[in-house]
Amino acid sequence: MLSGSTILITGGTGSFGNTFAPMTLEKYNPKKLIIYSRDEMKQWEMAKKFQDDDRIRFFIGDVRDRERLYRALDGVDYVVHAAATKIVPTAEYNPFECVKTNVNGAVNVIDACIDKGVKRCVALSTDKASQPVNLYGATKLCSDKLFIAGNSYAGGKDTRFAIVRYGNVMGSRGSVIPFFIEQAKSGELTVTDERMTRFMISLEQAVELVWHTFDDTEGGEIYVKKIPSMNITDIARAVSETAKQKIVGIRPGEKLHEQMIGVEDAPYTYEYEEHFKILPQIHGWSNDMNRIKQGTLVPEGFSYSSDNNTEWMTVDELRRWIEQNKEKVGNI
Repeated sequence: MLSGSTILITGGTGSFGNTFAPMTLEKYNPKKLIIYSRDEMKQWEMAKKFQDDDRIRFFIGDVRDRERLYRALDGVDYVVHAAATKIVPTAEYNPFECVKTNVNGAVNVIDACIDKGVKRCVALSTDKASQPVNLYGATKLCSDKLFIAGNSYAGGKDTRFAIVRYGNVMGSRGSVIPFFIEQAKSGELTVTDERMTRFMISLEQAVELVWHTFDDTEGGEIYVKKIPSMNITDIARAVSETAKQKIVGIRPGEKLHEQMIGVEDAPYTYEYEEHFKILPQIHGWSNDMNRIKQGTLVPEGFSYSSDNNTEWMTVDELRRWIEQNKEKVGNI
């Protein structure tokens, strides 16, 4: 589907974009891959990695800027919407700015995709959008609802929107692993709560799920990858077996456990070999066999949370992953 096409990724200089770009260029050989973001320095640094590849282009712009999006989407076939204000404490203290990017920006992307004839748009979501307790999660839930509704909002146009939801990305700049690695030099790691659990997904897995979504979606589905969980104290042990763990308490807006599917979504959620799919409740789409395909409806009362997960990553498994990816940890 993506082969020979023109693809644009908003927020493309972030952790996801830096992994999506080389993987997609290698696997699908698109005609053009456009990195759309507002940070010129990050674009400059990213461009160095692709200076000999004329398929990749860089476009300075903000999802808040409707007119700039319209210009950037000329001739674009597929969009990955990765731009977001996503640091939980930052959103709590700067709520107006978070809404401008995560909600108003989503509306701009939807309108521009429809009006410019984009075929498919996949928006990246977060576990925090499931029963949100912080502003970031609330804005992403709102964004998810907007993208789902975008499929009917498109009217007779062929543009389709879908969502990919995942949790903690191992080794990314905003994750706890590089934070712990830096702290380990002092011999002490600050742990928020010893009961805390987190989902563990690699950026490569996230990219593969986006690829699958482009190929599978009929419009409006939320795709959730099956991934393992870890306890926060085990993550700390994987980084350093000898460093002291200091309990400092949960930060404002932080959850004890990550949840990607709540019990309220269970009547509309189907299970597949490697992922779950939450079908849209509007227009009777949750009963559409083209969306259900070969899925199995999850049991009543089902939820998918990092503390009730059936798959767990061990300390040794994470330690091996860190060793194999030490050049990327904190730099992606």
